[in-house]
Amino acid sequence: MKLNIALLPGDGIGPEVIEQAVKVCNAVAKKYNHDIAWTEALTGAAAIDAVGEPYPDATHEICMKADAVLFGAIGHPKYDNDPSAKVRPEQGLLKMRKALGLFANVRPTFTFPSLIENSPLKKERIDGTDLVFLRELTGGIYFGKRGRLDNGNTAFDTCTYTRAEIIRLAKLGFELAMTRSKRLCCVDKANVLESSRLWRETVQAMEKDYPEVEVSYEFVDAVAMRLVQWPNSYDVLITENLFGDILTDEASVISGSMGLMPSASKGLHTSLYEPIHGSYPQAAGKDIANPLATVLSAAMMFEDAFGLKDEAEAIKDAVNKSLDKMIVTEDLSGKGKAYKTSEVGNWLD
Repeated sequence: MKLNIALLPGDGIGPEVIEQAVKVCNAVAKKYNHDIAWTEALTGAAAIDAVGEPYPDATHEICMKADAVLFGAIGHPKYDNDPSAKVRPEQGLLKMRKALGLFANVRPTFTFPSLIENSPLKKERIDGTDLVFLRELTGGIYFGKRGRLDNGNTAFDTCTYTRAEIIRLAKLGFELAMTRSKRLCCVDKANVLESSRLWRETVQAMEKDYPEVEVSYEFVDAVAMRLVQWPNSYDVLITENLFGDILTDEASVISGSMGLMPSASKGLHTSLYEPIHGSYPQAAGKDIANPLATVLSAAMMFEDAFGLKDEAEAIKDAVNKSLDKMIVTEDLSGKGKAYKTSEVGNWLD
Protein backbone atom coordinates (compact mmCIF):
# COMPACT_ATOMS: atom_id res chain seq x y z
CA MET A 1 0.00 0.00 0.00
CA LYS A 2 1.25 3.49 -0.85
CA LEU A 3 0.97 5.92 2.06
CA ASN A 4 1.39 9.63 1.32
CA ILE A 5 2.12 11.42 4.59
CA ALA A 6 2.85 15.09 5.19
CA LEU A 7 5.50 15.55 7.88
CA LEU A 8 5.40 18.72 9.98
CA PRO A 9 8.16 18.57 12.63
CA GLY A 10 7.50 22.12 13.85
CA ASP A 11 9.39 23.65 16.78
CA GLY A 12 11.25 22.75 19.95
CA ILE A 13 11.34 19.00 20.52
CA GLY A 14 9.03 18.45 17.56
CA PRO A 15 11.78 17.49 15.08
CA GLU A 16 13.39 15.08 17.58
CA VAL A 17 10.23 13.15 18.47
CA ILE A 18 9.04 13.15 14.86
CA GLU A 19 12.35 11.59 13.82
CA GLN A 20 11.72 8.64 16.13
CA ALA A 21 8.16 8.18 14.89
CA VAL A 22 9.40 8.13 11.32
CA LYS A 23 11.88 5.37 12.23
CA VAL A 24 9.08 3.26 13.69
CA CYS A 25 6.71 3.93 10.78
CA ASN A 26 9.37 2.96 8.26
CA ALA A 27 10.11 -0.26 10.17
CA VAL A 28 6.42 -1.21 10.28
CA ALA A 29 5.97 -0.31 6.61
CA LYS A 30 8.89 -2.56 5.68
CA LYS A 31 7.50 -5.45 7.74
CA TYR A 32 4.02 -5.19 6.20
CA ASN A 33 5.15 -4.27 2.66
CA HIS A 34 3.94 -0.69 2.53
CA ASP A 35 5.60 2.23 0.75
CA ILE A 36 5.59 5.52 2.67
CA ALA A 37 6.18 8.76 0.79
CA TRP A 38 7.12 11.43 3.35
CA THR A 39 6.84 15.09 2.37
CA GLU A 40 8.26 17.48 4.95
CA ALA A 41 6.94 21.02 5.38
CA LEU A 42 7.47 24.06 7.59
CA THR A 43 5.12 25.28 10.30
CA GLY A 44 5.24 27.33 13.51
CA ALA A 45 8.24 29.43 14.54
CA ALA A 46 10.43 27.55 12.06
CA ALA A 47 8.15 28.71 9.25
CA ILE A 48 8.04 32.30 10.55
CA ASP A 49 11.84 32.39 10.62
CA ALA A 50 12.05 30.98 7.09
CA VAL A 51 9.20 32.68 5.22
CA GLY A 52 7.45 35.01 7.69
CA GLU A 53 4.27 32.88 8.00
CA PRO A 54 3.49 30.22 10.64
CA TYR A 55 1.43 28.14 8.18
CA PRO A 56 2.65 28.93 4.65
CA ASP A 57 0.60 28.25 1.52
CA ALA A 58 3.23 25.73 0.41
CA THR A 59 2.69 23.74 3.61
CA HIS A 60 -1.07 23.83 3.14
CA GLU A 61 -0.74 22.47 -0.40
CA ILE A 62 1.39 19.58 0.87
CA CYS A 63 -1.14 18.76 3.60
CA MET A 64 -4.06 18.88 1.16
CA LYS A 65 -2.36 16.38 -1.14
CA ALA A 66 -1.47 14.00 1.72
CA ASP A 67 -3.48 11.04 2.98
CA ALA A 68 -2.58 12.05 6.54
CA VAL A 69 -0.42 14.55 8.44
CA LEU A 70 2.05 13.65 11.19
CA PHE A 71 2.76 16.72 13.29
CA GLY A 72 5.26 17.53 16.04
CA ALA A 73 4.71 20.72 18.04
CA ILE A 74 4.46 24.50 17.71
CA GLY A 75 5.85 27.24 19.94
CA HIS A 76 9.00 29.19 20.77
CA PRO A 77 10.00 31.32 23.80
CA LYS A 78 10.94 34.34 21.70
CA TYR A 79 7.26 34.66 20.76
CA ASP A 80 5.85 33.49 24.10
CA ASN A 81 7.76 36.24 25.86
CA ASP A 82 6.75 38.97 23.42
CA PRO A 83 3.05 39.83 23.83
CA SER A 84 3.37 42.51 21.13
CA ALA A 85 4.42 40.04 18.41
CA LYS A 86 2.05 40.41 15.46
CA VAL A 87 2.84 37.00 13.98
CA ARG A 88 2.94 34.06 16.38
CA PRO A 89 3.51 30.31 15.93
CA GLU A 90 0.13 29.45 17.48
CA GLN A 91 -1.61 31.44 14.76
CA GLY A 92 -0.30 28.83 12.36
CA LEU A 93 -1.96 26.07 14.38
CA LEU A 94 -5.35 27.81 14.32
CA LYS A 95 -4.99 28.61 10.62
CA MET A 96 -4.07 25.01 9.84
CA ARG A 97 -7.07 23.67 11.76
CA LYS A 98 -9.43 26.01 9.95
CA ALA A 99 -7.89 25.53 6.49
CA LEU A 100 -7.86 21.73 6.73
CA GLY A 101 -11.25 21.60 8.41
CA LEU A 102 -9.83 19.80 11.45
CA PHE A 103 -13.04 20.06 13.42
CA ALA A 104 -12.69 17.14 15.87
CA ASN A 105 -9.76 16.56 18.18
CA VAL A 106 -9.73 12.97 19.45
CA ARG A 107 -7.83 12.65 22.73
CA PRO A 108 -7.68 9.23 24.39
CA THR A 109 -6.58 8.85 28.01
CA PHE A 110 -5.52 5.44 29.29
CA THR A 111 -3.14 3.99 31.83
CA PHE A 112 -0.13 1.71 31.45
CA PRO A 113 0.10 -1.03 34.11
CA SER A 114 3.90 -0.71 34.34
CA LEU A 115 3.68 3.06 34.95
CA ILE A 116 0.55 3.38 37.04
CA GLU A 117 2.58 4.47 40.09
CA ASN A 118 3.83 7.48 38.08
CA SER A 119 0.39 9.05 38.16
CA PRO A 120 -0.24 11.76 40.77
CA LEU A 121 -3.57 10.06 41.46
CA LYS A 122 -4.09 6.98 43.60
CA LYS A 123 -3.90 3.65 41.79
CA GLU A 124 -7.33 2.55 42.95
CA ARG A 125 -8.89 5.68 41.43
CA ILE A 126 -7.32 5.40 37.98
CA ASP A 127 -6.88 1.66 37.45
CA GLY A 128 -8.74 0.68 34.29
CA THR A 129 -9.18 4.24 33.00
CA ASP A 130 -9.84 4.24 29.26
CA LEU A 131 -11.70 7.32 28.06
CA VAL A 132 -11.78 9.47 24.94
CA PHE A 133 -12.49 13.18 24.60
CA LEU A 134 -13.82 14.61 21.35
CA ARG A 135 -13.11 18.33 21.42
CA GLU A 136 -14.63 20.63 18.81
CA LEU A 137 -11.65 22.33 17.24
CA THR A 138 -12.63 25.03 14.74
CA GLY A 139 -15.37 26.99 16.50
CA GLY A 140 -16.04 28.64 19.82
CA ILE A 141 -14.18 31.38 21.61
CA TYR A 142 -10.86 30.76 19.86
CA PHE A 143 -12.41 31.69 16.52
CA GLY A 144 -15.04 34.20 17.63
CA LYS A 145 -14.99 37.95 17.30
CA ARG A 146 -12.56 39.61 19.69
CA GLY A 147 -11.21 43.06 20.40
CA ARG A 148 -10.61 45.95 22.75
CA LEU A 149 -12.84 48.86 23.76
CA ASP A 150 -12.55 51.86 26.06
CA ASN A 151 -9.03 52.81 24.92
CA GLY A 152 -7.85 49.26 25.41
CA ASN A 153 -9.15 48.96 28.97
CA THR A 154 -11.95 46.55 28.06
CA ALA A 155 -11.42 43.32 26.15
CA PHE A 156 -13.88 40.80 24.73
CA ASP A 157 -13.80 37.33 23.18
CA THR A 158 -16.96 35.87 21.69
CA CYS A 159 -18.00 32.22 21.82
CA THR A 160 -20.15 31.36 18.81
CA TYR A 161 -21.41 27.97 17.63
CA THR A 162 -23.76 26.84 14.88
CA ARG A 163 -26.02 23.82 15.16
CA ALA A 164 -24.23 22.27 12.16
CA GLU A 165 -20.84 22.49 13.92
CA ILE A 166 -22.26 20.75 16.97
CA ILE A 167 -23.98 18.03 14.95
CA ARG A 168 -20.86 16.98 13.04
CA LEU A 169 -18.82 16.70 16.26
CA ALA A 170 -21.59 14.94 18.19
CA LYS A 171 -22.12 12.49 15.32
CA LEU A 172 -18.52 11.33 15.68
CA GLY A 173 -19.06 11.02 19.42
CA PHE A 174 -22.16 8.86 19.04
CA GLU A 175 -20.45 6.68 16.42
CA LEU A 176 -17.39 6.22 18.63
CA ALA A 177 -19.58 5.37 21.63
CA MET A 178 -21.28 2.66 19.56
CA THR A 179 -17.90 0.94 19.09
CA ARG A 180 -17.10 1.11 22.81
CA SER A 181 -19.35 0.87 25.87
CA LYS A 182 -22.25 2.86 24.33
CA ARG A 183 -21.93 5.66 26.87
CA LEU A 184 -21.62 9.31 25.87
CA CYS A 185 -21.22 12.39 28.07
CA CYS A 186 -21.92 15.87 26.71
CA VAL A 187 -19.92 18.45 28.67
CA ASP A 188 -21.29 21.99 28.76
CA LYS A 189 -22.24 24.94 30.97
CA ALA A 190 -25.90 25.07 29.98
CA ASN A 191 -26.97 26.63 33.29
CA VAL A 192 -25.14 29.83 32.32
CA LEU A 193 -24.12 29.96 28.64
CA GLU A 194 -26.46 30.25 25.64
CA SER A 195 -23.93 28.47 23.41
CA SER A 196 -23.98 25.54 25.85
CA ARG A 197 -27.76 25.44 25.76
CA LEU A 198 -27.54 25.06 21.98
CA TRP A 199 -25.05 22.21 22.47
CA ARG A 200 -27.35 20.44 24.90
CA GLU A 201 -30.57 20.76 22.90
CA THR A 202 -28.78 19.70 19.70
CA VAL A 203 -27.32 16.56 21.26
CA GLN A 204 -30.66 15.75 22.93
CA ALA A 205 -32.34 15.90 19.52
CA MET A 206 -29.79 13.40 18.16
CA GLU A 207 -30.42 10.79 20.87
CA LYS A 208 -33.30 9.21 18.94
CA ASP A 209 -30.89 8.30 16.10
CA TYR A 210 -28.69 6.33 18.50
CA PRO A 211 -31.14 4.61 20.87
CA GLU A 212 -28.49 2.17 22.14
CA VAL A 213 -26.25 4.96 23.45
CA GLU A 214 -26.77 6.10 27.04
CA VAL A 215 -26.26 9.87 27.05
CA SER A 216 -25.48 11.99 30.09
CA TYR A 217 -25.12 15.76 30.38
CA GLU A 218 -22.73 17.31 32.88
CA PHE A 219 -21.50 20.80 33.61
CA VAL A 220 -17.85 21.40 32.82
CA ASP A 221 -16.91 22.25 36.41
CA ALA A 222 -18.42 18.98 37.67
CA VAL A 223 -16.50 17.02 35.03
CA ALA A 224 -13.28 18.79 36.01
CA MET A 225 -13.82 17.53 39.56
CA ARG A 226 -14.94 14.00 38.72
CA LEU A 227 -12.16 13.53 36.19
CA VAL A 228 -9.59 13.34 38.98
CA GLN A 229 -11.89 11.53 41.42
CA TRP A 230 -13.37 8.75 39.25
CA PRO A 231 -11.92 8.99 35.73
CA ASN A 232 -12.90 5.42 34.91
CA SER A 233 -16.57 6.39 35.24
CA TYR A 234 -16.26 8.10 31.83
CA ASP A 235 -15.95 6.58 28.38
CA VAL A 236 -16.63 9.01 25.48
CA LEU A 237 -16.98 12.73 26.21
CA ILE A 238 -17.83 15.49 23.73
CA THR A 239 -17.40 19.20 24.34
CA GLU A 240 -16.66 22.58 22.82
CA ASN A 241 -13.26 24.07 22.08
CA LEU A 242 -12.25 25.92 25.25
CA PHE A 243 -13.67 23.35 27.67
CA GLY A 244 -11.99 20.58 25.69
CA ASP A 245 -8.65 22.36 25.69
CA ILE A 246 -8.63 22.56 29.48
CA LEU A 247 -10.16 19.17 30.31
CA THR A 248 -7.95 17.16 27.98
CA ASP A 249 -4.82 18.64 29.54
CA GLU A 250 -6.21 17.77 32.96
CA ALA A 251 -6.92 14.21 31.80
CA SER A 252 -3.42 13.84 30.36
CA VAL A 253 -1.80 13.70 33.80
CA ILE A 254 -3.82 10.62 34.76
CA SER A 255 -1.40 8.39 32.84
CA GLY A 256 1.58 9.88 34.66
CA SER A 257 3.16 11.74 31.76
CA MET A 258 1.99 14.03 28.95
CA GLY A 259 4.77 12.40 26.95
CA LEU A 260 2.64 9.26 26.60
CA MET A 261 -0.62 10.53 25.16
CA PRO A 262 -1.39 10.65 21.41
CA SER A 263 -4.12 12.51 19.59
CA ALA A 264 -5.84 12.83 16.24
CA SER A 265 -7.61 15.74 14.61
CA LYS A 266 -10.27 14.58 12.15
CA GLY A 267 -10.77 16.87 9.19
CA LEU A 268 -12.88 17.58 6.16
CA HIS A 269 -9.87 17.33 3.84
CA THR A 270 -7.38 15.17 5.75
CA SER A 271 -6.60 14.14 9.32
CA LEU A 272 -3.68 15.14 11.50
CA TYR A 273 -1.92 13.10 14.19
CA GLU A 274 0.17 14.63 16.96
CA PRO A 275 1.37 14.17 20.55
CA ILE A 276 -0.56 16.21 23.08
CA HIS A 277 2.55 17.78 24.60
CA GLY A 278 3.89 21.15 23.50
CA SER A 279 7.20 22.13 21.97
CA TYR A 280 9.03 21.98 25.35
CA PRO A 281 11.79 24.37 24.15
CA GLN A 282 13.87 23.84 27.31
CA ALA A 283 14.60 20.30 26.14
CA ALA A 284 15.08 21.05 22.44
CA GLY A 285 18.30 19.67 21.02
CA LYS A 286 19.19 17.75 24.21
CA ASP A 287 17.94 14.33 23.03
CA ILE A 288 15.94 13.85 26.25
CA ALA A 289 12.31 14.31 25.13
CA ASN A 290 9.88 11.41 25.38
CA PRO A 291 8.96 10.26 21.83
CA LEU A 292 6.30 7.73 22.83
CA ALA A 293 3.28 10.04 22.45
CA THR A 294 4.38 10.81 18.89
CA VAL A 295 4.97 7.13 18.15
CA LEU A 296 1.50 6.28 19.51
CA SER A 297 0.06 9.10 17.39
CA ALA A 298 1.59 7.35 14.40
CA ALA A 299 -0.17 4.16 15.52
CA MET A 300 -3.48 6.09 15.54
CA MET A 301 -2.64 7.28 12.03
CA PHE A 302 -2.08 3.75 10.71
CA GLU A 303 -5.41 2.58 12.14
CA ASP A 304 -7.63 5.62 11.57
CA ALA A 305 -6.31 7.12 8.34
CA PHE A 306 -5.35 3.90 6.54
CA GLY A 307 -7.38 1.17 8.25
CA LEU A 308 -4.20 -0.76 9.07
CA LYS A 309 -5.12 -2.20 12.47
CA ASP A 310 -2.38 -4.87 12.59
CA GLU A 311 0.28 -2.28 11.88
CA ALA A 312 -1.11 -0.01 14.60
CA GLU A 313 -1.18 -2.88 17.10
CA ALA A 314 2.44 -3.73 16.25
CA ILE A 315 3.48 -0.18 17.14
CA LYS A 316 1.48 -0.17 20.38
CA ASP A 317 2.93 -3.56 21.31
CA ALA A 318 6.46 -2.23 20.81
CA VAL A 319 5.69 0.79 23.01
CA ASN A 320 4.25 -1.40 25.77
CA LYS A 321 7.34 -3.62 25.67
CA SER A 322 9.62 -0.59 25.94
CA LEU A 323 7.70 0.52 29.03
CA ASP A 324 7.78 -2.95 30.57
CA LYS A 325 11.56 -3.09 30.05
CA MET A 326 11.92 0.56 31.16
CA ILE A 327 13.53 1.65 27.90
CA VAL A 328 12.34 5.17 28.63
CA THR A 329 13.49 8.78 28.76
CA GLU A 330 14.26 10.68 31.94
CA ASP A 331 10.67 11.79 32.57
CA LEU A 332 9.73 8.15 33.26
CA SER A 333 12.98 6.57 34.40
CA GLY A 334 12.84 7.53 38.09
CA LYS A 335 16.05 6.25 39.68
CA GLY A 336 16.73 3.89 36.80
CA LYS A 337 18.63 4.46 33.59
CA ALA A 338 17.37 7.33 31.45
CA TYR A 339 17.62 6.62 27.74
CA LYS A 340 18.05 9.30 25.11
CA THR A 341 15.20 10.16 22.75
CA SER A 342 17.11 8.62 19.85
CA GLU A 343 17.94 5.50 21.86
CA VAL A 344 14.26 4.87 22.60
CA GLY A 345 13.51 5.35 18.90
CA ASN A 346 16.29 2.95 17.91
CA TRP A 347 15.02 0.32 20.37
CA LEU A 348 11.46 0.58 19.03
CA ASP A 349 12.77 0.38 15.49
